[in-house]
Amino acid sequence: MDRHPGLAPDTVTVLWCTTDGDERRKAHTLLVRAAAGMLDVPLSEIWLEHEEGGRPLLCGAGKPVQVSVTHGRGSLAVALTGGPSVGVDVEVVRPLRAEAMARAWLDPVETAWVTGLAEEERSTAFLWLWTQKESVGKALGRGLRRGGMSRRVPLPEAWPPGGGLPPVLRPLPADREVASAAVLVDGGRRVIGVAQCVGTGSEERSVATRVRVQRVSPAVCS
Repeated sequence: MDRHPGLAPDTVTVLWCTTDGDERRKAHTLLVRAAAGMLDVPLSEIWLEHEEGGRPLLCGAGKPVQVSVTHGRGSLAVALTGGPSVGVDVEVVRPLRAEAMARAWLDPVETAWVTGLAEEERSTAFLWLWTQKESVGKALGRGLRRGGMSRRVPLPEAWPPGGGLPPVLRPLPADREVASAAVLVDGGRRVIGVAQCVGTGSEERSVATRVRVQRVSPAVCS
C-alpha cells in the first residue's frame, strides 16, 4: 500500500469544503477521488457502497481505507485512514440554546464545562462536544443510539482552542478503546469532530494518533 500519511494507521486525514448544493453526491465524489489519489490508482478501480446500517464502505482497490462522510448546512467533510474505523462530523457554528441543550443531553461534567463558559462561547462549545459524539457514534457503527449523547468525550485542554496545531485524538474518559478530537475551521465558523476506534492498549496509541485537516476547493467535489 502507498505509505501516504493519510493511510498510515496513526493518521486520519480529513478533507472538507463548503458547497452550494447536492452535498451527498459531492461528498461521495470527494471521498472516492481522495482515496484514489492516496492509493495512486485510477478512479475506475474504487467505488462506494454502504453497509446495512448506512456506514460508507470503499470497495475494489479502496478496501484498505477506512472512511467516514458528513454533510449538511452547506458543508461537507470526509475522513480517511489506513487504521481502524473512523467517524467524522461537521457543524456550522450558530446560536443555540446551548445551556438548555447541555442540561438535557450531555453528561454532567460536560454540562458544567459548557455552562461555566461565557454565554457567547457556549454554542461553539456545545458543538465542539456534539461533533465528537456524532463522530464516535459513526466510528462505532451505531450512531447516537444507546446513550451516544451522554457518552463523555474529551474536553479541550484550553478554551478557546487555537495555536494552529493539528488536533490529536485523545481517549474517551470511559472508553479507552475509542479516541476523539475536534477542531475549529473556516475562521471559527465551522467545527469538525473526528473519532477512531483505536483498539486495546489505546492510551499510548491514541496520544500518537494525528489528524490532518485540509480545506479543498469545491471544484474537487464536482
